[in-house]
Amino acid sequence: MSKPVITVFGATGAQGGGLVRALLGDKDRHFAVRAVTRKPDSAAARAMAHAGAQVVLADIDDAASVQRALEGAYGAFLVTNFWEHMSAEKELAQAHTLAAAAAQAGIHHAIWSTREDTRQYLPADGSRMPVLQKRFNVPQFDAKGEAHRFFAQQRVPVTYLYPSCYWENLIRFGMGPLRRWNGALELIFPFGAARIPWMAADDIGIAAREIFLRGDALVYESIGVAGEFLTGFDLARQLSTVLGEEVVYNAMSPDAFRALGFPGARELGNMFQFKRDFEAEYCARRDLKRSRALHPDIADFSTWLETHGSRIPVALAA
Repeated sequence: MSKPVITVFGATGAQGGGLVRALLGDKDRHFAVRAVTRKPDSAAARAMAHAGAQVVLADIDDAASVQRALEGAYGAFLVTNFWEHMSAEKELAQAHTLAAAAAQAGIHHAIWSTREDTRQYLPADGSRMPVLQKRFNVPQFDAKGEAHRFFAQQRVPVTYLYPSCYWENLIRFGMGPLRRWNGALELIFPFGAARIPWMAADDIGIAAREIFLRGDALVYESIGVAGEFLTGFDLARQLSTVLGEEVVYNAMSPDAFRALGFPGARELGNMFQFKRDFEAEYCARRDLKRSRALHPDIADFSTWLETHGSRIPVALAA
């Protein structure tokens, strides 16, 4: 009998790629993997095919291609990438496409990689932070949380997976230390002394694999995952050890961070302010004990640094 198929969207991205590796690395190979990409001829896609995945072409802006990618699948990992286009409304449209296609395909178990809709904690009225894109506090969070209604309306058997910020952003997303004019290394985040949940991107994939393995028991559950809660001071201290020189944490105010002016500064400033202002609720969603019950080997920061610390770039401050 053929194995049940998991269709993985974002298969060449951080989250989807982690799940593809986790599914293919499962010694018992419980599931067959259908890896969805817009570039099936890319080196990453070819590597997945070589490892045993079925690589298929689809674009979540094209409903017909999404439907084809889901046909005959048992499960689906559904994820959108706000940072490709930075439009919350477009992300909502993509989520609707995914939910509708999952329902039409009769998916038995979907995982929606999501975030909090921050407007359930504070209204988008500009009183605490700027309103962005007309009606959002944190567009990249709020759209994903708002999209939950699509899955409910379509009656998709879904698990809502709440990842944490991943440490790979220190490598690829420009969040690493900056070299100042005087030679000092500085780490800048606008979340004060708050503890922030972090994790390794690959651990998102392993957690998702475990959710699929547990099947119906986790359908309609909301599950948050994190490897460790860290303050900016904690991050700077451990980075100092890895880099061999002191890294100073600059707890910049959210207003000053938003004023830096780089693409996404306001979105990130609002996001980190939300995590700071609602630290208890945000951490509680990503309970460390439950995370380790799902994925006992989930990495903490020091473990992740052992493998990846040498890859963290040091950028020159503007």
